[in-house]
Amino acid sequence: MKGSLQFIGNATTLIRYNGLTLLTDPNFLHQGQRAYLGYGLSTRRLTDPAVEIEDLPPLDGIVLSHLHGDHWDRVARKGLDRDTTVITTTAAARRLRRRGFRRTVGLEEWHTHELRGPHGAVQITALPAKHAPGPAEALLPPVIGTMLEFLSPDERVELRVHVSGDTLLDRRLDAIPRRFPDIDLALVHLGGTRLLGLLLVTMDGEQGASWVDLINPHAVVPVHYDDYAAFSSPLDDFRHHIEQNGLADRVVYLNRGETRELAPHHLVR
Repeated sequence: MKGSLQFIGNATTLIRYNGLTLLTDPNFLHQGQRAYLGYGLSTRRLTDPAVEIEDLPPLDGIVLSHLHGDHWDRVARKGLDRDTTVITTTAAARRLRRRGFRRTVGLEEWHTHELRGPHGAVQITALPAKHAPGPAEALLPPVIGTMLEFLSPDERVELRVHVSGDTLLDRRLDAIPRRFPDIDLALVHLGGTRLLGLLLVTMDGEQGASWVDLINPHAVVPVHYDDYAAFSSPLDDFRHHIEQNGLADRVVYLNRGETRELAPHHLVR
């Protein structure tokens, strides 16, 4: 087996390929605990993660879309090895280095960082994302999407995985499929997160389906949709709009804890 994708919960996944192991958006709070979002705002977790932080395998890197309490929580801060490379926004990198995560890399949009392993490498490129509408964007932490390009030992791209990050559908995302027209797998952050019950800050089902149409990956795994009370758009909302748009054959629905094989150019269904 070349690799695998495991859905742990919320936006947390474990991606293994060619001997490299990456963790996305580490969130290991338990049901009933609260994630803190800044400005005195918080949201209660409704589920448990499928894997405990102490049961993770050794990591080659952590891909962090932004510094919010449901993507990097107090369990992650205390439990993760501080010598692990963390690839994130420049703003989050500054804060994490102050907290002792010495190997944190902050990426500007379209900039790339490479991690090398014994059987290949992965190039991680920061992509545009928009976490809130209009002026409200300035009130939330900066966020990036990421492209993970897994390279063979002879430097060929074998697998291309896009992680949306917490974003709304926005014109700045149009550049992603132009730069990366052949995406094997996309992890799309959904949930229709509403702050104060009003302000939409992540894609709901309708936006998520339009995002899939825009990005045009061969396969899609939805994440970040039912773990917190702040989410207003259930997975069935996404499923409905995906079917309406004729894209149902692209989507692979994973239960928390479920693992699927990753092979060159596809996710095994």
